[in-house]
Amino acid sequence: MGYTEVPGARVPIRMWADPATVEDGAMRQLRNVTTLPWVEGLAVMPDVHYGKGATVGSVIAMRGAVCPAAVGVDIGCGMTAVRTSLTASDLPGDLSRLRSRIEETIPVGFRTHKDPVDPARVYGLKGAGWDGFWSGFGGIAEQVRFRRERAGLQMGTLGGGNHFIEVCVDTEDAVWLMLHSGSRNIGKELAEFHIGVAQNLPHNQGLVDRDLAVFIADTPQMAAYRHDLFWAQEYARRNREVMMGLLRNVIIKEFGKARPTFGEVISCHHNYVAEERYEGVDLLVTRKGAIRAGSGEYGIIPGSMGTGSYIVKGLGNTDSFRSASHGAGRRMSRNQAKKRFTTRDLAEQTRGVECRKDAGVVDEIPGAYKPIEQVIDAQRDLVEVVARLRQVVCVKG
Repeated sequence: MGYTEVPGARVPIRMWADPATVEDGAMRQLRNVTTLPWVEGLAVMPDVHYGKGATVGSVIAMRGAVCPAAVGVDIGCGMTAVRTSLTASDLPGDLSRLRSRIEETIPVGFRTHKDPVDPARVYGLKGAGWDGFWSGFGGIAEQVRFRRERAGLQMGTLGGGNHFIEVCVDTEDAVWLMLHSGSRNIGKELAEFHIGVAQNLPHNQGLVDRDLAVFIADTPQMAAYRHDLFWAQEYARRNREVMMGLLRNVIIKEFGKARPTFGEVISCHHNYVAEERYEGVDLLVTRKGAIRAGSGEYGIIPGSMGTGSYIVKGLGNTDSFRSASHGAGRRMSRNQAKKRFTTRDLAEQTRGVECRKDAGVVDEIPGAYKPIEQVIDAQRDLVEVVARLRQVVCVKG
């Protein structure tokens, strides 16, 4: 338990993973981060793997600067979960109807809502400051403002890739609802616009990797990015909030006789920037595939479909900038997974889970990910486990 320190150019790399097991491309990305003049620290989570722009599973702390490509294009991507009053015995033997109801209610993949979701008709959303939130859209980059209608229709939608909606059961047989998504297309377009701006700034021309282009404090470019970044992070949080409300609507309708109630919602970003203070220094902390794990803060660390997930509580370890992993982490690329595994493998590895088992999601097969138990064990000094969940329904785009 604890981290291994690997030398870097300006700061050491603190790794909660065995450096020998990390692919060369990811290690190269990490070392490149340590060359930045603004970097104050770099922590690496046990689910680390190569990523676009920056290493997934990295926590980058910088003074007076932020790297938009390190945040990535799915700004604010994260997890939301809630425990219900239902138990495993309340669930039917055939869960296909429940999965169908979820898919009918929450658009997945490239689908959108036909009309914007009315928060007043969704469980738990009434009076949640929606007018104020949408008024902030007028201040985002002019080049992206034409996406207002689409952003409204995508609010409360899942998307594709590794995003999912799940019904889970914990070790005490309590039923949980859990989902994973981010800022959809509006976050992607904002990120791509600002990454392009950063890469053309004069101070970024001598960097070892153009993906590490940064905005620096007290510049109009930084001010514009911070506005759009924080707005997109809020969009992502609200997107998950709407989906969770719609999901609770489904549960109430399907299990009305059991009178389901819901506990406190747990929500956490794992692709985002936060303003935090360490040792008296104000820093901009970018968590790329990592959650905040402040002392007593609840978080969610999902495994792959069919393997289980964890609800955790942070221990506030400042060595990791109060962070922990965001999931199991891939051990092979999507293309490698498609070449290695078949739909038969997928069906075998997701036995007992009501989910898609077709060629379109073979790249999400559990075998393409690291074992979640090992990832959790490697960060016992960062989080404590509150609950272990196993999926019984998994909806993917």
